Amino acid sequence: MAGTTDRLTGLRRVGIDEISYRKGQRYILRVVDHDTGRQVWAGEGGANQGTLLAFFKALGWKRARQLTHVTSDGAEWIHTIVKAKAKRAKLCMDPFHVVQWATKAIDAIRRRVQGDLTRAGRPEQAKSLKGSRWALLKDIHELDAGQKATLAGIQRDNKILYRAYLLKEQLRYVFAAATPSRAKSLLAGWLAWVKRSKIPEFVAVTTTVEKMRDLMQEVRLSLPPRTALSRAGRPWVACEQSRKLQRPLSGRIFCRA
Repeated sequence: MAGTTDRLTGLRRVGIDEISYRKGQRYILRVVDHDTGRQVWAGEGGANQGTLLAFFKALGWKRARQLTHVTSDGAEWIHTIVKAKAKRAKLCMDPFHVVQWATKAIDAIRRRVQGDLTRAGRPEQAKSLKGSRWALLKDIHELDAGQKATLAGIQRDNKILYRAYLLKEQLRYVFAAATPSRAKSLLAGWLAWVKRSKIPEFVAVTTTVEKMRDLMQEVRLSLPPRTALSRAGRPWVACEQSRKLQRPLSGRIFCRA
């Protein structure tokens, strides 16, 4: 139709993500242009291969060949289709999903510690941790006064849980590093710290995180302040021959050469 804009024209670096809507775990698969921050496509068929194939059908094989980077949450079904339809694109993963692994681990630790305290006959201390979830999960710079006080109490009374919190925050700093070499150094230190801590929930996370150690090539990105796919996170995007992306005005993405 005359006057309409084809948002799929000129795509180079895109993000594929799923969002829930309404209730009942209903999902939309969407595609975002990382160079403009705009959502350029959405499919209501759910987050599955059929919906993603519908996007590539709309995009067409010529424009698919022009894609250079595709970010996602690391799902293999996304990797499989992107490798088949956009063979020149590098698959990437963003800091949000990496840090999310750590936040899920710390939530599991909090529940485990609560159970241990209850069984040890310390119900009041266990109850105090019930309201500590957001203090443990939020970025340290976004805590309000009450959450800071809660965290101080955890530091005083529960060393394991507080150590887990520090591990989660240190993982954020990996992606805030100023240079690739610094990021790799911080990541190596983080992995070693986790193994020394012997906290089982975090040790399990290292199996996946270690895949980032072989990141080779740096690609400079100019991103809008907050893309449609971004959430609280840092300027680094980790990439193998698979993975996704994130937030700041000026970001970096690592991909295997």
